[in-house]
Amino acid sequence: MANRDLPWPDGRRGALSLTFDDGIPSQLETAIPMMNRLGLRGTFYVNPKGENWRQVLAPWRAAYDAGHEIGNHSLSHTCSRAFRDEPDARGLENLTLDDIEADVTEAETRLGELFPAPHRSFAYPCFQCHVGEGLTRQCYVPVIARHLIAGRGVGERANPPATCDLHYLWSWMVRGNTGAQLVGLAEQCAAQGRWGILTFHGIHQGHLPVADVELRELCEHLARASHLWVAPVAEVAETIVRWRSGQAPVG
Repeated sequence: MANRDLPWPDGRRGALSLTFDDGIPSQLETAIPMMNRLGLRGTFYVNPKGENWRQVLAPWRAAYDAGHEIGNHSLSHTCSRAFRDEPDARGLENLTLDDIEADVTEAETRLGELFPAPHRSFAYPCFQCHVGEGLTRQCYVPVIARHLIAGRGVGERANPPATCDLHYLWSWMVRGNTGAQLVGLAEQCAAQGRWGILTFHGIHQGHLPVADVELRELCEHLARASHLWVAPVAEVAETIVRWRSGQAPVG
């Protein structure tokens, strides 16, 4: 595919977004300083919940000021109740579309106060996008489409810019991957002209971790890879929207 047929700026052959979920301390301590040193920007999805949400999110201001996207991961991070054994457990199965919309828009109001941005993306908690069950099961992707420029889910491939659903984007979940494997996924994006999204959680500790040395190998490769555009999710999504509408890509 010729570069003129792609939305990526400066003639790059593919795009990659590094995303991080749940506001885990190791992201502040390890991932962000590493990315800042190498001139890389990513998306960090947080939950602005609780009475002291401003205080909890205050450490993320420096990341925002450095150009990282602070994304919407919902207020309550509700997933399927099938993760629990109690029949009356709160979960997506006993929520409505109105419940989800109220949750997501309140999270957006709070994030907008601390991290104002023209566009913001959403990450589906547990990669799940439904409410109800059985005959009452409904998809809440349209809710996200009403309020945010993009939504990140999970999938097996990089996203083709012409045909991907911007409000349920595919991502690769990173858990124990080697640096070589991560570099290989990035290079797939360049080879295919597509947009890859990597989903991280803990760095060298905590939930679904990847070793810091493996993340460093990937980031150092990306810092040298002039053929790949590395940018936050909302920024790439905005570029695709402009390209689909016939506007020239930036750069």
